[in-house]
Amino acid sequence: MSEVDRRGFLKLALAGAAALGLAGCGDGDGAAGGGVSLRYAWWGNNVRQQNYTKALKAFAAQNPDINVEPEFAAYEAFQERMTTQMAARDVADIFWIASPQVMTYAKNNLYHDLQGISTLDLSAYDSAALESFKLDGKLNTMPFGVFVPVVRWNQTLAEQDGVELPAGEDEWTWDAWAELLVDYAKDNPGKRKGAPYDADADLPFEAWLRQRGEQLWTQDGRVGFTADGVGSWFDWWEKLLKAGAVLTLSEQEGMSPDWSLVGDKVLGKVANSNHIIDEAKMFPDYVFKERAVPIAPGAQAGHKFLYFPRMAIYQGIDPDKLEAAGKLINYNVNTVDMLKVVGLTMGAPVNPQVLKQAYEFANADETEMLKAVEADEKAERRPRYEAPPGSSTWRTAMARVAEEIALGRTTVPAGSARLVEEIQAGIDRAK
Repeated sequence: MSEVDRRGFLKLALAGAAALGLAGCGDGDGAAGGGVSLRYAWWGNNVRQQNYTKALKAFAAQNPDINVEPEFAAYEAFQERMTTQMAARDVADIFWIASPQVMTYAKNNLYHDLQGISTLDLSAYDSAALESFKLDGKLNTMPFGVFVPVVRWNQTLAEQDGVELPAGEDEWTWDAWAELLVDYAKDNPGKRKGAPYDADADLPFEAWLRQRGEQLWTQDGRVGFTADGVGSWFDWWEKLLKAGAVLTLSEQEGMSPDWSLVGDKVLGKVANSNHIIDEAKMFPDYVFKERAVPIAPGAQAGHKFLYFPRMAIYQGIDPDKLEAAGKLINYNVNTVDMLKVVGLTMGAPVNPQVLKQAYEFANADETEMLKAVEADEKAERRPRYEAPPGSSTWRTAMARVAEEIALGRTTVPAGSARLVEEIQAGIDRAK
């Protein structure tokens, strides 16, 4: 890392720590083991913490020369802790990467090169897959899951209420989905709405943009969408809201509603494919299905995309620990052993061989997710770029603008223009 970059990063990191406060470390319940100790940092809810801790203990039991020290936090707290640890150059040996931070961490040289680590087997991945994993031409992070944008719906309610989604791809358009939501909200026995107000749903929004020839981010690290592009998305939601097809902010208690509170009040929603796994469990009496998001007429070729949650080895790791770290990442991505314990909440396996094996132990909800991902994996896809430094709060900004539009505090054109300006300004400040 250059001294200029390091000074700039430390300044930002310390400012972030002062503003947000310091997050506590994980539970510190290390696995049994011996000679080499590896710190492993991840985020999630309490169930994920328990599952991953159990899986890491199993790994250490199989590798008695490796001791694993878990460092766990909720998603926001995880990022706060990472900011503090990076300022002190005290990062975990292996860590998950929050999507808004992928390129920020890359710019500041936090990732160790993964190619050439003998204990990390890359033989199952073809050259195209490995190329898609790289950042600026370097394989310095490893995806450990795949998910895609989807529409999820309550199949039990659909059958009870006589609802059928358009079958053919040509009929499965955003307008057709909107029409179905409006009609359903007007006439269903349970007086339900069609969907929550999800105008801040990031992956479905990205799909909307790509179908229209825009994208979230450009290759050179700028905002890749226009005010008109995001405005068309907000306008689609505004029409649904005015038609009574989606929940009001009052009905869903704000933006980004808790699914446990609204899941039995709607027919379906736009979502990430992996969300079905945790959220379907909240309503065990219902069967949920999912499929790719609708497609705009004349959608541009290659609009499909895959989202990869990533993990990395810290560039400052003790060289004597590198092969052990490679073995632990290999356990995460190239075997079913860990997945059988932790489940598929972080998406479909990246390793194509493990993906085939996953169907053998996946439950019904996980199988829905696997099928949705596999369908998009087979599609033509043009490149997708990660969020640039300075854009980490873009989703918060988008939710705020969506809320203001829904409450009538701003217009779609004004809110859209302000959103693009705000996000780009943050990127410019980080340069």
